[in-house]
Amino acid sequence: MPSLLTWGKSRLGKAAARYAAHGWPVRPGAYLVGRHAGRHLRQRRFDCGRPGCPTVACHPAPRPMTGDAAQARALWREHPYTILLPTGHAFDVLEVPGTLGRTALLGDGFVAARGPVAVAPGDRWMFLVRPGHGVLPELAAHAGVVLHGQGSWVPAPPSPQFGGRVRWELTPEAHHWRPAEPYAVQALMLDAIGAGPPVATTGHRTTWRAVA
Repeated sequence: MPSLLTWGKSRLGKAAARYAAHGWPVRPGAYLVGRHAGRHLRQRRFDCGRPGCPTVACHPAPRPMTGDAAQARALWREHPYTILLPTGHAFDVLEVPGTLGRTALLGDGFVAARGPVAVAPGDRWMFLVRPGHGVLPELAAHAGVVLHGQGSWVPAPPSPQFGGRVRWELTPEAHHWRPAEPYAVQALMLDAIGAGPPVATTGHRTTWRAVA
């Protein structure tokens, strides 16, 4: 029976190769090591392989970005790397608090979003949108909204993070691996902010570093 480590490398490697095969560049990220100390996470950290690296949160490993499926499989045979999706290439990512993301997809929004949506632990929702566009001022003023463009990255499903795994809310297959029209997604979010009760934006937020 394969070990959990082998199983993790295989599962993550297959996912990374699948993304690369559909034109999404991938980059190995530091992977979660250690164990829980009771209810706390003090003994868990992300290991990138650099001796003495002080960064304990998710960050890139010193391995190359690739858009080749075979190379991705080979890279992930080394370690159960976090799958990082560099932004500003095939897509940008509009990252928002979960309450805003969920509200934006209510009703017709689930269809109107027209692009993949991932959810990270800490209830951060990530909308994949066409690259090279900005954030509307009305949305940029809303707390907790982050646009990941050139030089940044996000973790991809099914990568483990503190608190669980990244997952798909709307899979890439649902819209044929095409990112959404950015201003259509932003319009959904502005409608969500303007309708119903105010969207809460306080609480835990995961921070990811730009690609080195």
